[in-house]
Amino acid sequence: MPNGSRGVSPVATATERIFGDLQEVAARVRGQLEAEITESTFELPAAAAPASEISRFAREERARVLEAGVSGLEKLATHREDELDGDESFGVEAIVLMEGRPAILVQRQDFAPQHDEWAVLDGQRPAIRESLARVGRVEVSGHPRLDWVGTAFVVGPRAVMTNRHVAVEFARSANGDGRWTFDYGMSARVDPAEELPLAGEPPPGASVPYEITEIIGIHPDVDMALLRIEPSADGSLPAPLAVAADAPASVPGRQVYVVGYPAWDGRRNEPESMRRIFMDVYNVKRLQPGAATEFTPGGLVLKHDCSTLGGNSGSPVFDLADHRVLGLHFGGRYGTGNFAVPLWELVDDPLLAAAEVNWV
Repeated sequence: MPNGSRGVSPVATATERIFGDLQEVAARVRGQLEAEITESTFELPAAAAPASEISRFAREERARVLEAGVSGLEKLATHREDELDGDESFGVEAIVLMEGRPAILVQRQDFAPQHDEWAVLDGQRPAIRESLARVGRVEVSGHPRLDWVGTAFVVGPRAVMTNRHVAVEFARSANGDGRWTFDYGMSARVDPAEELPLAGEPPPGASVPYEITEIIGIHPDVDMALLRIEPSADGSLPAPLAVAADAPASVPGRQVYVVGYPAWDGRRNEPESMRRIFMDVYNVKRLQPGAATEFTPGGLVLKHDCSTLGGNSGSPVFDLADHRVLGLHFGGRYGTGNFAVPLWELVDDPLLAAAEVNWV
């Protein structure tokens, strides 16, 4: 998301590389806006009027931003980048996030049909649903400030992976001997649900989270933690995800997707921009497609350009071709991209062996 400078893209990939034909994208978005404007409306009961007014304002603001983005795309298509004003730059960024690098809501462990740039996801739906079911939100009890702290995913028979900076919110080093335990008075679990309910339908029944029972270990060199889990109340644990034991054939441009829980973060993102793009829907499960952008063999950083926010800490980065987990997302930097630990580089690591990671 933007950091106060509207000309800085939140992803590393240039707009032209994401979309290809900018005129076609501009025409498509303009058509969508015209269809929204001509939709029929009806008068709501007085009790519903305030909520309707808020919703109307949000739709109008979204339309204003996207109209500016269409103008910006048309200028970019004719190589008039120097003519973009602040609203047009932000509008282009909004279209990138909504069309080129979307954060798609997950509902009932599924996602809405996709079109145009990401229609490929529909053909991969069964495998993606298997991925979605093995990712959850890390929730805590006894924390002085937080109810949840990040994302985790199942990598072993009774193990999940997340970031070190997620785990240290509820774990502490024990006696300085490399072992870790729960901080005083705290407990944690991984909830694979925490979705936005479908419109017009009752919320799904209570989910069955996985209790975190042990800190297997926190990696000394990379932003990684492995945690032991057990099912709650009569629940069961899913089979672990397939984790890449070797590097993909090529990295730059490879289609990937992240699954996690993007959270509102006014410290690092411009609040009004987040509201305009994410429509104030945070902390729920999303599917976030994009591309791997850079990897140096022998290094411990894989870069990607999926649209993420703070709650994505600990998210898996999946290869869209075979759905193996390529990386562990741990952060991002505006205008530069997002960063993940390339897991195949740790195939012989003793901590991952202790967690019985499912290498494939």
